[in-house]
Amino acid sequence: MSETVVAARGLRCAYGDFVAVRDVEFSVRRGELFALLGTNGAGKTTTMETLEGHRPPTEGTVRVLGHDPFRERALVHRRCGIMLQAGGFAGDLTVRETARMWSRVITRKSTVDESLERLGLAHRAGVRVKQLSGGERRRLDLVLATLGGPEVLFLDEPTTGLDPESRQATWELVRELLAEGTTVVLTTHYLEEAERLAHRLAIMHEGGLAVEGSLAEVLGRYGARIDFRVATPDGAVPPTLPSLPRLFGDVDLDSCADGRVGITTDDLQGDLEHVLAWARTHELRLHGLSARHATLDEVFRDVVESTRPSEVPA
Repeated sequence: MSETVVAARGLRCAYGDFVAVRDVEFSVRRGELFALLGTNGAGKTTTMETLEGHRPPTEGTVRVLGHDPFRERALVHRRCGIMLQAGGFAGDLTVRETARMWSRVITRKSTVDESLERLGLAHRAGVRVKQLSGGERRRLDLVLATLGGPEVLFLDEPTTGLDPESRQATWELVRELLAEGTTVVLTTHYLEEAERLAHRLAIMHEGGLAVEGSLAEVLGRYGARIDFRVATPDGAVPPTLPSLPRLFGDVDLDSCADGRVGITTDDLQGDLEHVLAWARTHELRLHGLSARHATLDEVFRDVVESTRPSEVPA
């Protein structure tokens, strides 16, 4: 897990005067899944295309397995699998014919029928590609990307258009590949996907990295929340709230009229214990009590809402 197999340093990508990616830096270790998140137009796809060797960086460097993926494409691609946002298939070929043709192109040995079975396409092996549903085509994309067990796997929105069962099958396959030592770089709009699979993640916004680190590190930068509504044992809202105990976090009396209280804290357990003791002492009921750490969805929304275009360096 200590060997770096994918790295970007000072990455900048421009289309004419428009800068799509600016000063991006991150590294991915062997056997790790790195999730690249962001809004539409944040620069994720451009970053992925550069890592995959489809375009050179305008400035900075990228390395995959120690090589420049653009200048040394042949060396890199024989050891990688790539799943683009949309694949281009010959519609008149069958699923099996498509997979077998691709298996002959790549240098890694592969078992086509076994790969089709793993992603629930074995029963569609004789069907022409043009007759597949959108979700089935995405699964075929993944079959081709993982044929032969690549050392590095790039997945660009792999579960878009998949039903929940197919999405779960995709996650299980990715976990198996990670257990076998495959390194995965993933872009996704499904935050749950990143939370379940990623060892580390980054959130891109306006072309730059706004947040980067392990899930615990990212969520740890945002306070946990305790929320409740105060009532007496008979359900009435007390006319005045007894003074709250000294807490580690900040108290937000959202609406004194209906007894709602919100607390943002870096010590969730400690403050929750104080709140429960306070309620017991004053014989109060805490309706709708919730105590939770920040979610990735909250972090994502905070990044989008707090970063204004004027704050992004040119």
